[in-house]
Amino acid sequence: MSNNAQQSHVLVVDDDVRLRSLLVKYLSENDFLVSAAADAASARVCLQSIHFDVIILDLMMPGESGLDFAKKIKRINNIPILMLTAMSAPEDRICGLEGGADDYLVKPFEPRELVLRLNNILKHSMEKVMTDKDIKLGDLVFNLYRGELKKNDYLIKLTEIEISLLKVLSNRGGQIISRDDLIELTGANGGGRAVDVQVTRLRRKIEPNPKMPRYLQTVRGHGYVLKPD
Repeated sequence: MSNNAQQSHVLVVDDDVRLRSLLVKYLSENDFLVSAAADAASARVCLQSIHFDVIILDLMMPGESGLDFAKKIKRINNIPILMLTAMSAPEDRICGLEGGADDYLVKPFEPRELVLRLNNILKHSMEKVMTDKDIKLGDLVFNLYRGELKKNDYLIKLTEIEISLLKVLSNRGGQIISRDDLIELTGANGGGRAVDVQVTRLRRKIEPNPKMPRYLQTVRGHGYVLKPD
């Protein structure tokens, strides 16, 4: 048994209480750290406070579907997703993969196959992380995967909202993002004014002159855009 620092942390998102419990038990017995959520809203709360290595996500859930949740998560987070579904038609699989799933497993499935697929996803994810480029903002470097901002190896403290903002803007480098989209993608509360406040605070940490922003620019009437080096 490896120690917790080496274990991969899995978030299981499924509204089926029995299956969710079985997955938590089986994955825990196979050396994974496991957290669980019954729906997309609960999963989003978990993701705001905990770093996960992979998500196991049910496609069909009441309220926000797994597919909709995956699409939104992938806009701000490169976390790999293994989609579970009872639908086995090729078009369903394609739809799931196009929606952001890294792999797709049809119910019912063999638990051993689930573990093998998880390990393959995690292996590819780590390989991608090793080659991921950092986002450069002058003498600052923002690592998308870790959500860390550094200056000459010195870690600059960011809030969760600031990390989310930088991830969203970095993933769409050069593209204008509206305030409404930023609210939805980062979970910022308080409307457009709250986004403006968070942007102002973030600029104090990334801009040589926050009053004349070079990297995080305002596009009047449209939103914000990040222009890294």
